[in-house]
Amino acid sequence: MDQYIIRGGTRLQGEVEISGAKNAAVAIIPASLLVRGVCRIENIPQISDTDTLLTILAELGARVSYLNKSTIEIDCTDARCQGAPYDLMRKIRASYYLIGAMLGRFGKAKTTMPGGCNFGVRPIDQHIKGMRALGAEINVRGGYVYADAREGRLRGARIYLDKVSVGATMNIMLAAVLAEGRTIIENAAREPHIVDLANFLNSMGADVRGAGTDTIKINGVEELHGGTYTIIPDQIEAGTYMVAAAATGGEVLITNVIPKHLEGISAKLRETGTFVEEYEEAVLVKGNGNLNRINLKTMPYPGFPTDMQPQFGVLLCLANGTSVITEGIYDNRFKYVNELRKMGAEIQVDGRVAVIEGGRRLSGALVHACDLRAGAAMVIAGMVASGVTEIEDIHFIERGYERFVDKLNALGAEITVRSEDEESSARLIQIS
Repeated sequence: MDQYIIRGGTRLQGEVEISGAKNAAVAIIPASLLVRGVCRIENIPQISDTDTLLTILAELGARVSYLNKSTIEIDCTDARCQGAPYDLMRKIRASYYLIGAMLGRFGKAKTTMPGGCNFGVRPIDQHIKGMRALGAEINVRGGYVYADAREGRLRGARIYLDKVSVGATMNIMLAAVLAEGRTIIENAAREPHIVDLANFLNSMGADVRGAGTDTIKINGVEELHGGTYTIIPDQIEAGTYMVAAAATGGEVLITNVIPKHLEGISAKLRETGTFVEEYEEAVLVKGNGNLNRINLKTMPYPGFPTDMQPQFGVLLCLANGTSVITEGIYDNRFKYVNELRKMGAEIQVDGRVAVIEGGRRLSGALVHACDLRAGAAMVIAGMVASGVTEIEDIHFIERGYERFVDKLNALGAEITVRSEDEESSARLIQIS
């Protein structure tokens, strides 16, 4: 498999533009299935997860065309109700959004159990609870999820989520926009990409109110029409470059961002002694090479995002003193710790708590990208480590970061991609 080869010790400097939000795009693309007409979607990130979802829609009969590298048109007028390709759906977590979209459009659905990154138990019980409340019969067997609206069309209902779940909130929204009557989602998640999905649906004729609060009200409509929509910038991509700048002692202007979405990240960076200045649509981050220890706990938005926890784990290996990270969302998001230990980090993990003894010098090593965000963290570790770091399983990273290597190299990093074919050729040369 392909690898990243990173020569450490570089300082990032310059300007980087942030792409469209992955977590919004992977819900908005399935949402286009609900629309009879052409959806023009701008600021689509060029990542493997969006490519996979677009391929799935095409398999269902949608017409998909790129107008440029970040703008697509999707016409699902002639889409058919059929099982989506198993091999494609099992690759990504966001495949579960097709349950809500297909139920809303066709009154039935057949999808695989979600795939994607494996960093703990992430059940879809709250999704199923919501669909059943709307009148769907749900069965899970043989790795598939079968859903059927018993009365042909879903009916609005009041749904209380037992725990705050971004995926369940968005999936129920998708199912409810074409349902008969009103749906109320209580204890809903509040993330920016939930607001973005609601704004997309409303721009196509839906009636969704309260997104961004813990109570979302959806008045079902008869149909959705086509339109144009621009996806918000990716707060996690932005946060990753912010941490990379701080870790390398660099100075990076990060553009095409919504600073309010980054407030939790910015606040914690400032606690480490990193300089962060906000502008209207940009943030400037300056590392000073002398980081303070901090404690942080991941929480649902507007708290500190779990998707930034591994990147901060690397940063705190460089800080002076002992830092503590408490993971408040997932059970097993510290898999990357074993990879950092290979590089010289001193970290102890007990359940959902990691204690990091900072001030350790990291050294290059052969490591793995355990999942998407852990992979980004290993890239940051490679850039600050002495020597050369090789990262395997980079397909996880490419699920969520557009042109990651190109953007980092433009800032001064020294990263190359070694393909499997090149590695095989090198071995043959050595043998001969």
